[in-house]
Amino acid sequence: MGAVIFDWGGTLTPWHDVDLHRQWVEFARGYGTMACALDELAGRMLLAEDELWRRSRTSHESGRIAELLTGAGLDPQAEATLAGLAAYESFWETHTITDPQVELLWASLRDRGIRVGVLSNTIWTRDYHRAIFARDGVDHLIDADVYSSEIPWAKPHPEAFLAAARAVGVAPQRCVYVGDRSFEDVHGPQQVGMRAIWVPHSRIPVEQQVSHEAEPDAVAHELLDVLTIVDRWCARG
Repeated sequence: MGAVIFDWGGTLTPWHDVDLHRQWVEFARGYGTMACALDELAGRMLLAEDELWRRSRTSHESGRIAELLTGAGLDPQAEATLAGLAAYESFWETHTITDPQVELLWASLRDRGIRVGVLSNTIWTRDYHRAIFARDGVDHLIDADVYSSEIPWAKPHPEAFLAAARAVGVAPQRCVYVGDRSFEDVHGPQQVGMRAIWVPHSRIPVEQQVSHEAEPDAVAHELLDVLTIVDRWCARG
């Protein structure tokens, strides 16, 4: 085994039930929208976001925050938009905390000569995700990371997983993928020959679930279980 690659939201961060309309209300406040128009702009942003995520589930094309802003009729580089994004990111601050077990898990994998990767479906930029890992003191333990916002495809498209395998420099058949969404994180990696470990405790909304028949190679009830599973697989050769 050469690498373990992790999903981000709901896997490396504990699952939070987030008011998705509220995130865009906070954006609208930062943008400077009049109080009477907050819900209108927030609703427009939410519809644009929903379209990006619908596309990722159906045609598995990736999306970006700049694309969302443009789709909602905003200039991504305008001063008001940047102020709105700052408020939006502040809203997400408490929902992006890295699981306390990550540092020990990643350090232990690297001590075993196993590379650590991240592959996340996200509309956010690499810089934003990297800043989160740096804030929580684990960025130095990542060997390679790939974000769907910087490639054409989103999980479960096979090319997303192949991009992650190339990034860590390990053949897909020698990679393990860990994630909380069965369709994206079990069905997806198994298509390219990766083993899949499912972390089953996220409350995935029904409208985000996709019917499929994949079964995980193992189940981790907490992140440190991944180390036990990997050790068992390595012992078997």
